[in-house]
Amino acid sequence: MTTDPEARVEPGSILVVNHTSLADPALVLAALRRRMAVEPVVLATAGLWRIPGLGRALSREGHVPVHRGSARAAAALDHAAVALASGRPVMLYAEGRIPPRRDAGEKPPEPFRTGLARLAAVTGAPVVPVGQAGARRITSGGRAKQIAGVLTAPVRRPGLHVHIGTPLRLPADVTAATALAHGAVTEAWRTAARALGEPAAFAGSPDPAAVTRRSAGRRRPESQRV
Repeated sequence: MTTDPEARVEPGSILVVNHTSLADPALVLAALRRRMAVEPVVLATAGLWRIPGLGRALSREGHVPVHRGSARAAAALDHAAVALASGRPVMLYAEGRIPPRRDAGEKPPEPFRTGLARLAAVTGAPVVPVGQAGARRITSGGRAKQIAGVLTAPVRRPGLHVHIGTPLRLPADVTAATALAHGAVTEAWRTAARALGEPAAFAGSPDPAAVTRRSAGRRRPESQRV
C-alpha cells in the first residue's frame, strides 16, 4: 500500500474506490485496517445480503445494502449519512458496478454515478480517493473463471496494490463534484496500477519509467506494497 504525502482518513470521511472485481473490497478493507487502522462502513450491492451467513455478518458490522434500480436505492445514502454523522468512515463504489469485461487486465475507472456527490453535498464530508489494482487477477470473467481464480490465487500470488490519495472537498455542483472525484480516483488507480507495471496505467505517457519514478517520489518513505 502507498499513500500521497497528505493522505489521511479523518472520522466521518467518504472513501471512494474504483471497482474491478469481486475480490477488491476484501483487498482494500485489509489494507485500510492493517496500515491505517480504519474500519469503514461499506455500501455494497444488496445481493450479498442474500448469501447465507454473509448477510448476517454484513449487517452485524453495520454495512449498508444498496438496492440498485429500485425505489429503495436512495435509502442507502440516508444510512450512509447517519454513519458519517456518527464519525464512522463510509466506503463506496461510485461506478455502481463491476466492469462487464471478461479479461483480467486493468482499465481506468468507468464513469461515476451521482450518489457520491450528493452524499458529500448533504454531509459536507471530505472525500478520500482510493485506487486499487490487481484484484482482477484473482477474480474476473465468468463464474468458472472466477472460481478457478480464487482457488489458484495462493499458488499464483498475483500482485496487488492499494493507493490512498489526498482528501478532497467536493464542490456543491453535482456534475463538477462527480468529475473531480472521478479524476482523483483515476489518478489513485493509475498510481496503484503503475506499481504493478500494468500497461493501461502508462497509456499516453511518453516515458513510463520516468512517470513511475516521479510517482514513487511522491509517496511516503514508509509506504509499503500490499
